[in-house]
Amino acid sequence: MEKGLLLIEGRRERVRNPGFEEGSRDWKKNRPFAQYTSSSIHTRGKFSFQYGLMEVRAKIDTASGLWPAIWTLGVEGPWPANGEIDVMEYYLADGEPTILANAAWAHPEKRAAWDEAKIPLSDLLKQDPEWPDKFHIWRLDWTAEYLKIYLDDALINEVDVSAAVNPDGTNPFHQPHYLLLNLAIGSNGGNPDSTVFPVTYQVDYVRVYQKE
Repeated sequence: MEKGLLLIEGRRERVRNPGFEEGSRDWKKNRPFAQYTSSSIHTRGKFSFQYGLMEVRAKIDTASGLWPAIWTLGVEGPWPANGEIDVMEYYLADGEPTILANAAWAHPEKRAAWDEAKIPLSDLLKQDPEWPDKFHIWRLDWTAEYLKIYLDDALINEVDVSAAVNPDGTNPFHQPHYLLLNLAIGSNGGNPDSTVFPVTYQVDYVRVYQKE
């Protein structure tokens, strides 16, 4: 915390992997050292909510290699049958820096069923060249009928909850979810080699409103 802000910082630093196993095929275990560090915060086991309005005011770094997110997961069941709501993700989609708003649930044939919305960062920069330097408000409006995800009051995705049904007939968006905030480095975020570190994902507040 600094000046009332939650700071999630990514650093370029070499650290030993305590879970290293030589010869492992698991990417989490087959490297003796990591070249970057970052962090994630979640409310699993501490706070969850079902339906309501969630607002997050945050400023993300849009440099190459970064993958910040605001998302939720259902408290019961394995992924993706527990349901995932991506209120915000930022990464490379088809090679282009993109803001995403998604929902995921189980699919009988694919790894997961997705309802995705994508806004190229270039579109936001045309409207405001200083967009990356500012705080923005991401909002989730969640009822038993729909998920509506907004960026600065603009609706960017609407999901029909009745269509988001797992193969076993359960609906992952009819159960409580917990919140996650994290900054990943690499993978979908792209190559971070040219990025100047440390980088910071700044969160001003997270607010959840529900009817009594």
